[in-house]
Amino acid sequence: MWIAFAPVWRLVVAFVIGKRTQQSADLLLERVLHITDAHIPFFTSDQLPEYRQARRHAYGMWHQPPRQGKRGRSPKPLLMPPPELLYAQVVKTRDHGRIVQVDSKVVFGNLQAMAKQLTASPTSATINTSFVERHNLTQRQSNRRLTRRTNGFSKDLSWFERQLWLSLAYYHLGLPPSPSTPATARAGAHARLRIAATLATDHSSHGS
Repeated sequence: MWIAFAPVWRLVVAFVIGKRTQQSADLLLERVLHITDAHIPFFTSDQLPEYRQARRHAYGMWHQPPRQGKRGRSPKPLLMPPPELLYAQVVKTRDHGRIVQVDSKVVFGNLQAMAKQLTASPTSATINTSFVERHNLTQRQSNRRLTRRTNGFSKDLSWFERQLWLSLAYYHLGLPPSPSTPATARAGAHARLRIAATLATDHSSHGS
């Protein structure tokens, strides 16, 4: 399963049910692009190689390299990331299966622009994937079809996707925050509940 997660609102922006292929990664970023505005989010991820090309696929611009010399064909156009695309990867070093070091590397964009984004971020001042990893754990604990070694698996991926939609809808729009929830997460939860209330009001007004 592929997930695009917005840590400020603790919100799953998009997800894809599928194997670790370039096609699935491209589809995930296409869905993110479809539901977001013209602003390009600041992306972080693990080192899965498909992510790099997926971001170029969704946000890239075609660039025609200049011709070298007078003979031969012109170079093929290149799909280049725009300057405002910021993407960094978390690099984990393991020793006998245990994580011994965590670093980061810039894939698209520049370090100064990323530092500015991190300084203004209300969630974290470092490049990390901890929020989406924590969300994945939450989903595994609350959704039996995501637990390891379960007999509650879906026999068909289409039904698994439907069940996941229901699970995420409850998590985002129906589950109230507890008093021990951090302030930023509570703000995100309240924002999601306001969205749910707005949708319900719009639905009732259109139906009357």
